[in-house]
Amino acid sequence: QVQLVESGGGLVEAGGSLRLSCVASISGFIIDAMGWYRQTPGNQRELVATMTSDGSTTYAESVEGRFFISRDYAKKTVNLQMHSLKPEDTAVYYCNAEARRYGRSARNGYWGQGTQVTVAS
Repeated sequence: QVQLVESGGGLVEAGGSLRLSCVASISGFIIDAMGWYRQTPGNQRELVATMTSDGSTTYAESVEGRFFISRDYAKKTVNLQMHSLKPEDTAVYYCNAEARRYGRSARNGYWGQGTQVTVAS
């Protein structure tokens, strides 16, 4: 099983910073990638940033240069440091892990429960 627990959301003024953290509890799985997505009411969940097991990163264009993703592979955590926050960054942020069972090639996506980030103008 793969379980993800996020922390660190909250209310911040525009221009401020927040740090999101996610810890994975896994048994019998290998995590290939971890990352963050966000969703606002009425919209699809969108990628914010991801990092693969070899350290490759992908960022949404809207957060490039403001948000920074990091992983602690030993602790099975992924963090998202967010700077220069804007009101349009307001969303529920979800931790994601792409994982596969040992000896298998097929991957599944797993999600945390989400954490609210609100940026006040």
